Amino acid sequence: MLWHRFGHDPRAFALLDILNRSSVSAQQACDFIGAGKAAASFADLRQADVFLIASGDDQIAACCDALAAAGKLQHGSIVFHCSGALSSLELASASALGAAVASIHPIRSFASPQQVADSFAGTWCGSEGDTTALALLGPAFEAIGARLVAIEREQKTLYHAAAVFASNYLVTLIDVAQQAYVAAGIAPELALKLIEPLLSESAANAFRLGPATALTGPIARGDLATVARQLQALQQWRPQLADLYEQFATVTSELASRKKNS
Repeated sequence: MLWHRFGHDPRAFALLDILNRSSVSAQQACDFIGAGKAAASFADLRQADVFLIASGDDQIAACCDALAAAGKLQHGSIVFHCSGALSSLELASASALGAAVASIHPIRSFASPQQVADSFAGTWCGSEGDTTALALLGPAFEAIGARLVAIEREQKTLYHAAAVFASNYLVTLIDVAQQAYVAAGIAPELALKLIEPLLSESAANAFRLGPATALTGPIARGDLATVARQLQALQQWRPQLADLYEQFATVTSELASRKKNS
């Protein structure tokens, strides 16, 4: 995806071309955005000031290499990606040609892109990269409601692991809880209704009071007998989930210790 700066306003861009794996998906992206032209190849891309590589993580470097090889980059070009897991170092071939590079990662769940687009204002975005690139991209993202937080390039993987814990693994835990309720004889739809208030109230308390203060349950109470019984029941039902429960119990015990000492 590439833009041309529009006028003297550093926040204003005109979307030029979108290149996807197929012309059909490129046109669908243009239709979704309401701007831009579907391009058939890197060679067909028009010259632009800013290039966004929004491919899968494993293709970012390759796309940047192809962009550089097509002669589309020059000194002063800006190239960035939105990966949470990879840093702007993936854009080394652009840097070698004098382009400024960056990564800006919206910290949101994109299961529903339209919903994210409609509610983007206030979205936190982890940002790192060359000063020149961020000086231009920062105000542009802020103009659409983003709140940028600077991250260390060298800690990008750990930063993204935090997001995976907060988003992906939370969904997995909901699924595990639902499975356990179903195994206990509760219908799947009803199980989700039982989980929802527990999850929403616990999350709200953790954000309001801090995780240590918000912790409840048998480990927080020191009721290790209940923990042992639950672990035994899980071992009889699904041993791999018993292992997961035991690992969480260890980490939760550390959190409970912080609660007692606070």
